[in-house]
Amino acid sequence: MNRVTGARATTGRSRDPEPVPRATLLTTTACHLCEDAHRELRRRAERGELFLEVVSMESDEGRGLVATHRPAMFPLVLLDGRPLGHGRLSRRRLDAALRLGEVR
Repeated sequence: MNRVTGARATTGRSRDPEPVPRATLLTTTACHLCEDAHRELRRRAERGELFLEVVSMESDEGRGLVATHRPAMFPLVLLDGRPLGHGRLSRRRLDAALRLGEVR
């Protein structure tokens, strides 16, 4: 089942929300690394840093992502469709990508 957590960031300068990166979290069952990544990404979505979509590898979309990206382990994290990493979520890499706008 896909789960989506939406959030939009505002700059304070205008009333229009600033677009935020879309994070896709590809998970599998009984995966503690998936649960850890989900907690962190959900927290950031709630703060408005990103828009989060969680996709199970057993879904049609998940099978398509596995076929395309061939992750060595789970979870797989994509930012705006590009791989950020697989396995344990690197908070440093995520911070850098969000700070530098690498995913926008």
